[in-house]
Amino acid sequence: MINGGLAGCHHHQIQSLLLFKNEFDSRSCNRRDYFNGVQCDNTTGAVTKLHIPSGCLTGILKPNSSLFGFNHLRYLNLSHNNFTSSSLPSEFSNLNRLEVLSLSSNGFTGKVPSSISNLSLLSSLDISQNELTGSFPLVHNLTKLSILNISHNHISGNIPSSLLMMPFLSIVDLTGNHLTGSIDIPNSSFSSKLESLRLGDNEFDAQILEPISKYTTLKDLDLFYLNTSYPIDLRIFSSLKLLTNLRLSGNQLLPASLSSRSNIPLNLENLALSGCGISQFPNALKRLQSLELLDISNNQIKGKVPEWLWNLPRLRTVSLASNYLTSFEGRGDVLENSSVKILDLALNHFTGPLPNPPLSINLLSAWNNTFTGNIPLEICNRNSLTVLDLSYNNLTGAIPQCLSNFRDSLTVVNLRKNNLEGSIPDMFHDGASLRTLDVGYNQLTGKLPRSLMNCSSLKFVSLDHNKIKDTFPFWLKALPDLQALTLRSNKFYGPISTPDKGPLAFPKLRILEISDNNFTGSLPPNFFVNWKASSLQMDEGGRIYMGDYNNPYYSYEDTLDLQYKGLFMEQGKVLTSYATIDFSGNKLEGQIPESVGLLKALIALNLSNNLFTGHIPLSLENVSELESLDLSNNRLSGTIPEGLGSLSFLAYISVAHNQLKGEIPQGTQIIGQPKSSFEDNAGLCGLPLEKTCFGTSAPPIQTHKQEDEDEEEGEQVLNWKGVAAGYGLGVLLGLAIAQVIVNIQALGSFRFLLLISQCLSNC
Repeated sequence: MINGGLAGCHHHQIQSLLLFKNEFDSRSCNRRDYFNGVQCDNTTGAVTKLHIPSGCLTGILKPNSSLFGFNHLRYLNLSHNNFTSSSLPSEFSNLNRLEVLSLSSNGFTGKVPSSISNLSLLSSLDISQNELTGSFPLVHNLTKLSILNISHNHISGNIPSSLLMMPFLSIVDLTGNHLTGSIDIPNSSFSSKLESLRLGDNEFDAQILEPISKYTTLKDLDLFYLNTSYPIDLRIFSSLKLLTNLRLSGNQLLPASLSSRSNIPLNLENLALSGCGISQFPNALKRLQSLELLDISNNQIKGKVPEWLWNLPRLRTVSLASNYLTSFEGRGDVLENSSVKILDLALNHFTGPLPNPPLSINLLSAWNNTFTGNIPLEICNRNSLTVLDLSYNNLTGAIPQCLSNFRDSLTVVNLRKNNLEGSIPDMFHDGASLRTLDVGYNQLTGKLPRSLMNCSSLKFVSLDHNKIKDTFPFWLKALPDLQALTLRSNKFYGPISTPDKGPLAFPKLRILEISDNNFTGSLPPNFFVNWKASSLQMDEGGRIYMGDYNNPYYSYEDTLDLQYKGLFMEQGKVLTSYATIDFSGNKLEGQIPESVGLLKALIALNLSNNLFTGHIPLSLENVSELESLDLSNNRLSGTIPEGLGSLSFLAYISVAHNQLKGEIPQGTQIIGQPKSSFEDNAGLCGLPLEKTCFGTSAPPIQTHKQEDEDEEEGEQVLNWKGVAAGYGLGVLLGLAIAQVIVNIQALGSFRFLLLISQCLSNC
């Protein structure tokens, strides 16, 4: 059967397409997807368009590839595949009918071949997001070129003097290279069509600004992080009457150019001045009646936010994050009638009551201030609200019951680290869109609302450090996508295993933090059998964070506190590719379940300060990614399994204050631990302890056979061991746990940019 995209293709062309596909690992790409991007000439049957789907091909693109035999191609798009370690073959010049060539995000290395200039019919060339080096590619023969994108490579040297003089060139993106020098000033008779110029994150001379100001057709200008030696005067762009987008983030600005009398382009719609050393609110913005997006985050602006800002008629997105702002001019309802939909007030010094947000608000981020008083009930009338982040303030009172008004829209509620009281309202309707609920570090009491079961999209629940008194929420297993559940430091009580002693059924759960409660009882051997997400290892290419829901319109990232390697830290990004378990500080007893060895993605296991008895499970040697293991302050006996010494990522282990005996395994990771990790085990000997095992009759190393004999429920243990063999070991990413949440990027605070994407579809 011929695919729809091949209907007009000659038989030999189809064979060549299959030959090209077979040059690579294409297992992630089925036949139908591969051929969907093919078009052929109805008369000759020759392939004229080839668009390979993203992630379809992996391997090296060789000079003798069958690709270079498609000499009738006019459109070729190989973007977002994986040709890592491939250089750009000079044979691309064989495709001399090409009009569009897109090779972005492929991992190409080396220099751009000079033969690329032979593609004289090219109107669009995109080689961005690769690892290309050398000087600026030769493009002087590409006289029909309209779009040029070589951004995010390692291209160095000067821009050719002829580049911006090309007659049809309208879009140029050179962002993120090592380019230097300046550009030529066009003569008065030259008629430029240049509309978009992006030169940010390079090493240009400050003199580059003067010639840029002569390109009066510009509508989009991106000059972030130019590293100029003196402040930029915004007034130099006053001649660019058509300019609508201006991005100067990361450059120092001349203060006088931000005054109310400054002559800056009045048609600006998007203005990014993040990290520009601004100390006073720029009054020049008052005249920008077309402004839609304003980013002045990461500056040193002090005092009040002027009332005129909220009167700009088209303003939709505002980031004032990471400044020293303290309050708002005008009345308490000054924001209400604003047209703003995305508002970021985070990381300032705002005090007093939280102002009523704009009626049109989609996203409200006010975290890390000192707002006081109750959460305003007016928030419940903002029907389009999607993200509400009021964490790290001094808000008091109860969580408003009226948040139940947001049946469909609200996806994130983050009220972490305030002083809220009362119980969590029973406010979650069937079909609610909530994905993140974080009310940790408050004074909340009562029981968990059972209506949480209605939030079928819920992925992240953090209730830590409150006074909630309830039993373990087995009923949350009804949530198909729950990935993280944090109950740390509350008053939860009772068993955490089901009455039938079956496995705990949370299929996507990766993080379970229930430490410092009053949980009791034992765990059955098969307790972890159904933790499928924690048992499978993630593709090495998939660095996805919790809250980053793989949706172009939503990239909020969740935060949790993690006790890791003996330290208590806040983690600003929670990767979905690993698992952590913390049951410490309870009254759990019995043996540690052998099924813990199924959790291949586990990097941190803390069972300390309980009443566990029996042996340390031999199956832990299968958890090859384990970095932190704390079994201290229990009643464990027997020897330390020798296999723990071979866990290459194990950076922290503590088995102190147990009843262990025998020689400590002498793996590199273990003998580097402090003596305190093994103290108060009278029978232990060997490094790092001073007590040697020479001359003593050390107990035999624990074996699987001995453990099976000790296990009362041998049949169940054999069952899960069979499952473990099926999963295999694999390799996970090495993970850095302590990450800084504020990462200054080109448009401002990283968190703000991620939050903006949530609301783009609703603005």
